[in-house]
Amino acid sequence: MPIANTQEFFLHELAEIYDAEHTIVFGLQAMEQGASDEELRSAVQNHLEQTRGHIQKLEQVFNQLGQEPYRETNEIAQGAAKELQKGLGEAHQSAELVDCVIVSAAIKVEHFEIASYRALITGAQQMGHDEIVGLLQQNLQQEEQTAQVAENRAKGLLQKAMQAEKGEQQEDKGLIEQAKDMLTGQ
Repeated sequence: MPIANTQEFFLHELAEIYDAEHTIVFGLQAMEQGASDEELRSAVQNHLEQTRGHIQKLEQVFNQLGQEPYRETNEIAQGAAKELQKGLGEAHQSAELVDCVIVSAAIKVEHFEIASYRALITGAQQMGHDEIVGLLQQNLQQEEQTAQVAENRAKGLLQKAMQAEKGEQQEDKGLIEQAKDMLTGQ
């Protein structure tokens, strides 16, 4: 759909983040099912509820603009969802690596959402939509908090994955030594 003016541009951007939030709900559900770390799973569950609230706030924004909520496909969110599914499939043999894939995807998505909300807030401010600015700022603040939680948790999850790998390597060495002993008759 062609964009003829700033109002249409704002609506287009709004429809894209609306689509992204819906896509993110499905991604968060996959993350919740895949997470083995309880702290990570809890954070994902919390953000899932927040994201549903973000969708409701975006619907309020549409309503304040006299529009029915609608979605414009957000290619970035779609790509992030595909990348998450691929990562989950590739790391499926290690619960710790799955957790790392999940937190990495969460960080990427949160920063995309932060940028999107900041751009929308700037547009709403320029158009004098103060109530809309307030709704968008609420979503932005939650996205920033979620990004911070994910970034803080990433280090611990990566350390946990590395420790698990060390444990597997030591197990493998032990099995190799047993096999050598058996072959040599010791």
